[in-house]
Amino acid sequence: MLEYNREKAVEYAKKYALKYNPAYFHFDGIGGDCTNFISQCLLAGGGKMNYDKYYGWFYIDKNNRSPSWSSVKYLQRFLLSNLSPGFKTKVMPIDKLQLGDIIQIRQNPDTFNHTVIITKITNREIYVCAHSYDALDKPLSSYNYLELKGLHIVDINIK
Repeated sequence: MLEYNREKAVEYAKKYALKYNPAYFHFDGIGGDCTNFISQCLLAGGGKMNYDKYYGWFYIDKNNRSPSWSSVKYLQRFLLSNLSPGFKTKVMPIDKLQLGDIIQIRQNPDTFNHTVIITKITNREIYVCAHSYDALDKPLSSYNYLELKGLHIVDINIK
């Protein structure tokens, strides 16, 4: 097991919240860039790519990536059910999350549709960074939503 480097994930999120890392394709306009951005943050935090074509988490280029790299639904599935290389994650109440943890947002009746990363916690207010609706330290309380799901990164499986 490796320890998730929350500081590196947050540092990356703040650096690229309002601009895009040219090393990665920009998915705005074709489904959104939020989960692609969060995957980049997780990778910066020490995440190890898992190259399983259907159940893994990886990015080679815009046409060669896992569904979990850029899809809210599939990232959630990967983070919560992965037993191979990658993240060990558990659902936690929002007020128990830490810097570098992930929040998925359900803004419509059918499905979670947005992913953000916690980058600051002050006086019990959580601030996040995101793409698609680009945000740098945006208060979570300013989002309109039906449901939030907190995903706490426990550590990183290397085998």
